[in-house]
Order: sequence, then C-alpha cells, then structure tokens
Amino acid sequence: MAEHRRGANLPSIGGFNRTVVLDAVRRSPDGLSRVELASRTGLSAQTVSNVTRFLIEAGMIAESGTIVSGRGKPRTILRLEAGSRYAVGVHVDPAVVTYVLLDLAGTVVASTTTSTPTADDPSEVVRTIGTAIDGLITEAQVDVDAVLGVGIASPGPIDVDAGVVLDPPFLPRWRDVPLRDALAEATGYPVLLEKDVTAAAVGEMFLAGESSARNFAFVYFGTGFGVGLVIDHEPVRGVGSNAGDAGHIMVDQGALAGTPDAAGSRGEVGAAVAPDRLVQIARSRGLSLGGDPRDVAAVDRAWDALAEAIDAGDPVAVGLAAEAGTVMGRAVVLIVNLLDIDRVVFGGPFWSRIASAALPAARQAIVDSPLLVPKHPVVVDESGRGADVAAVGAACLVLDAALSPRASALLIRR
Repeated sequence: MAEHRRGANLPSIGGFNRTVVLDAVRRSPDGLSRVELASRTGLSAQTVSNVTRFLIEAGMIAESGTIVSGRGKPRTILRLEAGSRYAVGVHVDPAVVTYVLLDLAGTVVASTTTSTPTADDPSEVVRTIGTAIDGLITEAQVDVDAVLGVGIASPGPIDVDAGVVLDPPFLPRWRDVPLRDALAEATGYPVLLEKDVTAAAVGEMFLAGESSARNFAFVYFGTGFGVGLVIDHEPVRGVGSNAGDAGHIMVDQGALAGTPDAAGSRGEVGAAVAPDRLVQIARSRGLSLGGDPRDVAAVDRAWDALAEAIDAGDPVAVGLAAEAGTVMGRAVVLIVNLLDIDRVVFGGPFWSRIASAALPAARQAIVDSPLLVPKHPVVVDESGRGADVAAVGAACLVLDAALSPRASALLIRR
C-alpha cells in the first residue's frame, strides 16, 4: 500500500488538512470510511468529520454506501466526486498544440488540437490558445466555474517565475513569449507553466494513485529527448525549473551511427534518435514514408507511416525502432546509476508509435547492461497516457496543486 501523507490537527492549516483528506480519498478508488481516513492521515476523528463535511458540501466527495465490519455501527464510505472539478492541460509542440480536459480523478473527458502558432505575434498565440480552451470547455458542457485552472507544458528553456517561454530549440520563432500571464488574463483562469518533460513526470506520478513509485525516471521522447525525474514523490525541477535535458548523453549508437563499422561509434543520444533523423534512416533502408524531412508536420506524418509499418511487422521498421530503443536504454543506464532508481517509464508523442518494438529493446539494454551498477531490480514500463502525455501532465499540474497536500499550497482559488 502506498504511503499516505500525514496531516495535522492545527485549525490554522485547515486547508492543508482538506487536501490531505482529498488526496487519500482520490488514491482509494473503492472509497474510505471516516475511521479509515483518520487512520491513514493521522488526523483526529473530529478533524476528519469537519473536513469531510466541508468537502461534501463543496461537492468534491460524496457518501456512497456503507460497509459492516465487525460489531458496531456500519461505516459510511466516502468517494471522490470526479465530475465536481476539472483542469485544462495544454502541450505546445512544434507541430501542434494539444488540449485536454481532465476531471478530478484525472480522466480525459475532452481533447482537441490546433496548429502551432508561429509566435511572431504573441497576442495571436494567446488568442489561438485561449479560444481553443474556451471551445474545449464549452464542447464538454462543463461549468466554467468548475474549472480549477490551466496547465501548460512547453519545450524548454522556460522562465517559470516570469511565466515566459524563452528559447525552445524546435520553435525558432518562439522567443520570450509571456505565455502564462497573458493566457491567465485572456481566460480568467489560474495558469501554471512547466517544462514538458517535468509535466509528463508529474502526470505519471499523479495518475498512478496507490501504485505511484517513490522514485522514477520518465523518458520523454518527443521532438527532442528528455528525462523527467521524480525523487521521493517530488519532481526534480532544478534551479531554473529546466531540469531534464538529457539529449547530450554520449552513448554507443550501434547501427544508428550509419557507418560501415557502427559498433563502438559514440554520439549524443538526442541526435542519434531524433525523429527526423530516424525517418531519414528509414528511407535510406528502403521504407517509403513520404514527406519532406525538413518539415515538422511532414516528419509527424512520416512517423505515422513508420508506426503502420511496425504494426504490419515490416522487419526494417521493427528493426529501426528496436535500435532506437536500445540507444535510449543505453543512455538511461547512466541515469539509473546516478540516482539509484528502480523504475523507468518511457512515453511521449513519438514514443507511443514505436513502443511495441522499442520498449523490449530499451528494457533489455537497461536491465542487461554490463554498466548497470544497482543490484536491485529495475522495472522498465511504458506510460499508459499515450501520445498526449504532456498535455495530460500539464492538467495534472493543476490537479496536483489543488489535491496534493503541501503546507505552502492550498486549493487553487480564483
């Protein structure tokens, strides 16, 4: 059973206690009685009673049946009211902007996409994203007052304090875009800005519930290669909230090196497995994928064709995906050694389409590596969040801020 965060009985932090109770109920799909809540949170029976009364009146939890356990009065079960609150997640990608609407349980209830604005005109960027958010909420027929806020996942580097997208390498016209505050003003919602790899890791942690790992690495394979880290249930952001750039890790590229004597050829993992480069390698090996490799949208379409070839069992496509998985796995070994973690999760918009062939190869490259230092088992999984993992993670930033107990952060309020 997952470790539950402990509350306090001081009335001055009643808001904190609410999130303690809400977090415990959220992590228990079958619900909890008030007695169980007191036991798991360390709160007194009276405090639990007061807090649950508030949460029931707010519509965030509800009484749902009773259970009989031994002698005495049957216990009333409390469950999360998932449809009482919502959060919007936005992922800014070089090709498309993805939007998702999550309920309180983290379930995607609506999603959409728009083409990525060029950012030559920041007001146009805000207008495009703001209009899409409004449309998403309207189409889902959700009360605007039930939306807690908006999370944005963006390629780095970003300035989290200022809420500015600084200089993302794959978005050459996005420079110093003040996205957070402008979007908050346009939509009327609180807005959180996070680096995409960190947002993905937060989403994985938040949605895992009872099975959430205390320490893990989220290997994010999108237009670039990055790693989101969670240590002791907290995302590692770094001094400037730009942690996660792992593309410069040097690895043996194997057959991806593209030389007659490929074995032992070393290079940066990010360059070796860049989607546009893998598309070029696929073409050089005889796969017909179509499109211009210099065009981001065309690379995405070619990646779809590569995924179809993998699903059809094409040996060239399967082999290429496995080679990419192996190279990524070799890079991850260094991270596992450095942090002594026992779980690695692969995901991201480009990962999900090659995962069937890439994941087994990545897993083997990690667990069978002669360079692996930790002697404990290392679990290597694929994220269940699909290609929209960064957008889902962005929405989870809002839910995590609202539901996860921290002494310094109460429920988001407008």
